[in-house]
Amino acid sequence: MRFERLQLRGLRCISEAMLEFAPGFNVLVGANGAGKTSVLEAAFLLSHGRSFRSGAREALTQRGAAGLNVFAMLRHADDRVARLGLGRSGARWEARLDGEDVAIGQLVRECAVVCFEPGSHALIAGAAEERRHYLDWGVFHVEQEFLLAWRRYQRALKQRNSLLRKPGRVEGADFAPWELELSRSAALVDRARRAYLDGLLPHLRDQATLFLPELGELELRYRPGWLDGEDLADVLATQRDRDQGRGHTTAGAHRADWSLSFQHAPQREHLSRGQEKLVALACLLAQARLDAERRGEWPVICLDDLASELDRSHQSAVVESLKSVPAQVLITGTDVPGSLEQVEKRVFHVEQGSLTPLL
Repeated sequence: MRFERLQLRGLRCISEAMLEFAPGFNVLVGANGAGKTSVLEAAFLLSHGRSFRSGAREALTQRGAAGLNVFAMLRHADDRVARLGLGRSGARWEARLDGEDVAIGQLVRECAVVCFEPGSHALIAGAAEERRHYLDWGVFHVEQEFLLAWRRYQRALKQRNSLLRKPGRVEGADFAPWELELSRSAALVDRARRAYLDGLLPHLRDQATLFLPELGELELRYRPGWLDGEDLADVLATQRDRDQGRGHTTAGAHRADWSLSFQHAPQREHLSRGQEKLVALACLLAQARLDAERRGEWPVICLDDLASELDRSHQSAVVESLKSVPAQVLITGTDVPGSLEQVEKRVFHVEQGSLTPLL
């Protein structure tokens, strides 16, 4: 899939802009703070329903603007064109697909974007929540029933947590139906996650070999959020008193995590910050390759500030690997990266929120 057109209104420093992208490499150049990253952020919003930047959601909207809007024309590999829209005024997000109001989940399923940016190392070094976001986005795009199971799980989790916080004694009979539902839906979520990681692992190993051959063979460890082999309903019943003391459910699919280790770096602490970035990049490109394999079309790949995040040899390795696949790539930088000098591309200049095509 690829963006043919992307329009932004009221997003950070961009009052209004429209870009028509090439099918292959597209480069946005300009000074720091000019608005380059906001373009990638807009693409990411359509695909994830959230920003990859940390901070308050209110910061997304340009100061003084009534709201923000992102529109896109997206062409799929089968030549089908989808018109996407995501907007917000106040706290409420509204999504549209081909002129119809839709749930954000439906919009996200239509559009796939993976993004490597300065905060991506949190996928390796950050909290488990980052890794669950990565995993569940990937599962959601290839497993049709995953979202339903996840919503069932979240509804049951909310009910159990409400009971845990209720003053006074709550009978076990009140907990039991919600714990049974948590166990059943968690089993579906867990099965889908494991199947996804099994498919992802060969791509992870290929990408890690490309970027970090010195680390040796890669291994992946997955933790479902409770002890393997135990029935989650039994675990929850056993932990009720402890969970009541804490006011929330401490075991389940919402506590899942995964990690990577290498033959010559068995613990995360053995990785340098630069290596963490490269491992995160390997994860994102592996996810893109699996998405292409399962869905029959490549996601859009965004690389924010590539020249600052990677040295020249690794930049070249990334560019060479992407030249050989039919993926649309959006790259930002203060200048056109040297690794792209001999690559056919479209270049845009970004200055104070204004975007001008150069090539």
